[in-house]
Amino acid sequence: MCGCLASAFLFVYLEVLTIAKLDHQLNEEIRDKEIRLIGADGAQLGIVSAAAANAMAEEQGMDLVKISPNAVPPVCKIMDYSKFCYDQKKREKDARKNQKVVEVKEIRMSPSIDTNDFNTKVKAAQKFLADGNRVKVSVRFRGREMAHTNLGEKLLVDFAAACTDVASMEKNPKLEGRFMAMFLTPKNSK
Repeated sequence: MCGCLASAFLFVYLEVLTIAKLDHQLNEEIRDKEIRLIGADGAQLGIVSAAAANAMAEEQGMDLVKISPNAVPPVCKIMDYSKFCYDQKKREKDARKNQKVVEVKEIRMSPSIDTNDFNTKVKAAQKFLADGNRVKVSVRFRGREMAHTNLGEKLLVDFAAACTDVASMEKNPKLEGRFMAMFLTPKNSK
């Protein structure tokens, strides 16, 4: 039983190692007859055998990495693979750090909203838009209010008119079930 458990652990451990690699063949894994070799400085060294290229990489204390496996002959480069992986992870991390996620904020109203409440909702929407977020403005109809959807549409158009200095209307008011909604986007969005 222990031998079975150890072999299962070894299988899982090896599986993790292959998953962690970035789909590049290294050193002895390259078994092609001929490859196009690129040196560590970026100069093309011509078409050589895989064994000769591997020997050249070992002499320089670097790795032989297959860059383009689909080319004829495959393209390999002599490089420090661990530094390459580190730089690539660092670039991905910087790209994620500089990314801004645009959220959709929602403001709900009823068709019988009072003026002061309306102005408060407009100020909140302007703050969301100034932060760079999209705003979904919706009006909920209850009971007999469904007979007067034109009041909700007028309310949404007035809301968009109050926010024209910081936003533009992305979607016109549209009735979906008991809700009428429209989307506003910031004017300085890229």
